[in-house]
Amino acid sequence: MPVRVIGMIGVAPPAGDATVHVIKGGISPSYLAAFAQAHEAAGFDLVLVGYTASSAEGFLVAQYAAHHTGRLGFLIAHRPGFVAPTLAARKIATFDHLTGGRLALHVISGASDAEQHGDGDFAPKEERYRRAAEYLEVMKLAWTSEQRFDFAGEFYHVQGAHSDVRPLRKPHPPLFFGGSSEGALAMGAKHCDVFAAFGEPLAATAERIAEFRARAAAYGRTPAFNMSFRPILAATEGAAWDRARRILASIRKPGDPTGFGNARKPLAQSARRLLDFAAKGETHDERLWMPIAEATGAVGNTSCLVGTPEQVARALLEYYKLGVHSFLLRGFDPFEDAVDFGRELIPRLRVGAEELDGAKAA
Repeated sequence: MPVRVIGMIGVAPPAGDATVHVIKGGISPSYLAAFAQAHEAAGFDLVLVGYTASSAEGFLVAQYAAHHTGRLGFLIAHRPGFVAPTLAARKIATFDHLTGGRLALHVISGASDAEQHGDGDFAPKEERYRRAAEYLEVMKLAWTSEQRFDFAGEFYHVQGAHSDVRPLRKPHPPLFFGGSSEGALAMGAKHCDVFAAFGEPLAATAERIAEFRARAAAYGRTPAFNMSFRPILAATEGAAWDRARRILASIRKPGDPTGFGNARKPLAQSARRLLDFAAKGETHDERLWMPIAEATGAVGNTSCLVGTPEQVARALLEYYKLGVHSFLLRGFDPFEDAVDFGRELIPRLRVGAEELDGAKAA
């Protein structure tokens, strides 16, 4: 199947020599428009619009970026629990129509209790996952029910609910989720279309894919898989490793390298998994490099693939062979790396995936 490539846009120029996150800080409309246009020109299919308890509102960010692009899709991070699911269903369906079907949703329940408190949510994490599952159930009813419907659950209770607007894509835009806890996996297996994971070694990835496929099969579902990496590219392999070490040195400078004030403490089970791999070795499968994950407490996408564009494309294709047909790729120099990926990496990845599909079909 065709490979899907996802980037990530921010709302203001990043500060510092190596940018770990792009969603915090102020907002520059001109930068946002240019950043989205750069991803579109580079050949990305979608861009992630992230969420924190202090960052710019994601739907509005995506709407503005959509106005300044022609085909680029938007994977909007969304935390259930802050608005009613019936309202969210109408909001998402409206966005889907107004952008010609350029929306996907990344459902997150919040890795940090402290950050959730900033938005007034004091539910513990496992409860948030149960709430999210119920939230998605109500949204799907709003998207698909021809008649008014009632719902009575642990967290939501509606009577006579109905939506005049249905998603442009049927039955609804793609639903992504991430997480490694039991609550996250249970929610995703039942309700979501794409399991989004941070980059892990190949053997561990194959095991996770098999386990989650079995979970989803219990609900008659066949999930897709997305994996996130930070490619570090250069014209030669030696130059790529030199660049990687310079980025690591910048991140290790005094201060908060993550921008989230976590003091390098892992906030979620997915982060703990990355730190476990980092403890077992700096490099896995020749190109998967983990020291930046270790240096940041593995907050967010910090699994690196280091090498020339040809080498990194081949590394990504090893995951493609396992069934990972979607990749979120972003760099530590966010704008310039997006341009470089479009010139050097994405074409090689797409050609390689087509060749693998052709060989399989022959």
